[in-house]
Amino acid sequence: MITIKDIAKEANVSEGTVDRVIHKRGGVSKKTEAKIKKILKYHNFSVNPVASALAMKNKYVIAALTPEYNDSDLFWKSPYLGITKGALDVKNLGVQVNSFTFNQYETDSYLNAFHTLLKTKPSAVIMVPNFSEETKQIVDKLEALDIPYLFLNIDIDGFNNKLFIGQDSYMAGYIAGKLMHLSISKPSTFLIIQARYNITKNNAVSNRINGFNDYFLKNKINSETQTLKIDNLKNSIESKEKINSHLQQHPEVKGIFVPSSRIYIVVDCIESSYIKNLELIGFDSTPQNIQCLKDDSVSFLISQKPFEQGYESIRQMTDYLALKKHFSNKKIHLPIDILTKENVDYNERNESVFENEKTTK
Repeated sequence: MITIKDIAKEANVSEGTVDRVIHKRGGVSKKTEAKIKKILKYHNFSVNPVASALAMKNKYVIAALTPEYNDSDLFWKSPYLGITKGALDVKNLGVQVNSFTFNQYETDSYLNAFHTLLKTKPSAVIMVPNFSEETKQIVDKLEALDIPYLFLNIDIDGFNNKLFIGQDSYMAGYIAGKLMHLSISKPSTFLIIQARYNITKNNAVSNRINGFNDYFLKNKINSETQTLKIDNLKNSIESKEKINSHLQQHPEVKGIFVPSSRIYIVVDCIESSYIKNLELIGFDSTPQNIQCLKDDSVSFLISQKPFEQGYESIRQMTDYLALKKHFSNKKIHLPIDILTKENVDYNERNESVFENEKTTK
């Protein structure tokens, strides 16, 4: 029996778009609607009345709490789009998704967004636990209200979250170490540039650094790592001065590892006389980072599949709420993709298709 997922794949659209056409909810371009209807007619597709009845009977509200994004920090756009797509695809199961965002550098913004979220009386919460102490306050409140929750992207131990969805950050850092070693075959000195130091405790970043260092230790490779901590990479004057001063004082540095999505800022700070002799490895396929990859300023990017993280979080929580499925594992680690300038255009296709759909409607 053909499914909505099969129809969506054949039409090269999202399942949510097919669902909107089937249930005549609008919001789809005439061209796309005509294409979907033609495929539906060809396959003699009919709506499952049991599933439709279930959707009308059960009403669940999932609240998503994620950092906001802007033109200079686009990483969190991808999980947001994944959540948005997931929301469309589970709507026919009687699930409503509300998204709330906060300033990732301000604890008050984090707590205020949560209090706003709580007023919607959610059945479950998907959250990025950006601050440890404030997360404890949030979690205590959720548990007192018996509201299930899962962690997205950032994994913090010691909590009763139903699930974590994201990258195995330690292994991602370990792979970054291996890539650096393969790029510079002889024992060398590498610089780790750590952003947002003393601003927020990001376990993903610290785990990547541990993984990077452990690659050399466990494989008994006689390479040295140095660490440069910069409170605010967006302060270009301070960042340029610190980075270039360090490189001038340490000409032995052959590679730079940036365990965050900010490698494009680091590239902008480094003087051309230095950057041409360095291998740089960073994280995440933001447009700025991809450009650095394509112009050979960056050797490798490691993608943590942020769009898929957001989408999978909605699917998993929907299965838990509407279909009463229990989580078989406490952690779902998404694939660790190694991006080069040769393969980057083939990455994150699901996100590109969905975003193109949104802009053409």
